[in-house]
Amino acid sequence: MAGIKIEHVTKSYGSLAVLKDFSLDIADGEFVVLVGPSGCGKSTMLKILAGLEEASSGKVSIGERDVTDLAPGDRDIAMVFQNYALYPHLTVARNMGFGLKMRGTEAGEIERRVAEAAKILGIDHLLDRRPRALSGGQRQRVALGRAIVREPQAFLMDEPLSNLDAKLRVHTRAEISALHKRLGVTTIYVTHDQTEAMTMADRIVIMKDGEIQQIAHPDRMFREPANLFVAGFIGSPGMNFLQSPVTAAAGGTEVRLFGRDVALRLGNAGALVGKDVIVGLRPEHIAAGPGPVTFEVQPRLVESLGSEQYVYVDLPAENRVRVGQAVADDDARGHSLIARLINPEGRPPGERLTLSFDPARLHVFDATTQGAIR
Repeated sequence: MAGIKIEHVTKSYGSLAVLKDFSLDIADGEFVVLVGPSGCGKSTMLKILAGLEEASSGKVSIGERDVTDLAPGDRDIAMVFQNYALYPHLTVARNMGFGLKMRGTEAGEIERRVAEAAKILGIDHLLDRRPRALSGGQRQRVALGRAIVREPQAFLMDEPLSNLDAKLRVHTRAEISALHKRLGVTTIYVTHDQTEAMTMADRIVIMKDGEIQQIAHPDRMFREPANLFVAGFIGSPGMNFLQSPVTAAAGGTEVRLFGRDVALRLGNAGALVGKDVIVGLRPEHIAAGPGPVTFEVQPRLVESLGSEQYVYVDLPAENRVRVGQAVADDDARGHSLIARLINPEGRPPGERLTLSFDPARLHVFDATTQGAIR
């Protein structure tokens, strides 16, 4: 096992900058998830770590070794791809041991490592089968086993669950998390799925357009997003955004949301008077019935999931987000509000609802810079 240090790595293809000054310290045994939309540079960074891509500038160290210019086979890492890439004519055992055989490892040692990894993954009864006789989840375990037998200093995983169905994806991500806790090997995991990131990571690295937006523990990232992009990306459904000017009030400042004056609880709120801010409110922080701030709405759509409901409401015109890409390139999010109601009461379709929220739950963002205002 070993820590990984990435220092000021950039990657460009001609005039197109894919990675911009990427720096990250990963502790020995840590599980770090790189997450972001397609094209943000996360897979490119993983390939640079693996030695499959050459960085335009910067330095990569694994343990105490500078591996920036080393070939993939000399880096002592193991990679799990989105495509399992199993040899169809080889058995599970031979697929798992193939890399060791190519390295000249003795047959007895290969057999020992394969048997041990298969037992860890619960596929020891499948060692004589070929890939065509396996389910998608079993093939994924074989791909993981092929990485485990290498006994590397680090695992690199590039969207390894994207080919699985929803139910199997949930099961397999729990298996990978349990496997990491058992083996304790430094792991860098790439995904576009924020749910995978939140449930698996020791730390999340959120990326956009080749740049790091925030690095934090999942709980902290959920509670204290650094900017609008992070706030909208983390959480399901995503955070609601409403725009309003800040006005002075007795003892502080206010914004006007759904026709109600709402106090802002910010230490420097006075400096914001006269300026527009974007207010964030998570769907799960909206309740049915009266509360600290109460408003009535006419639902546009109600989705029932049994134990909870998603209620969609059009925002008042004065609260619709009007700045550029302030809602993470999702225009609809700046024009509607979603309430996530837990254990909702049955209501006739089309009935007006009374909703409420606690102002202490609000997040406030600068409408110009899109950064969080604490």
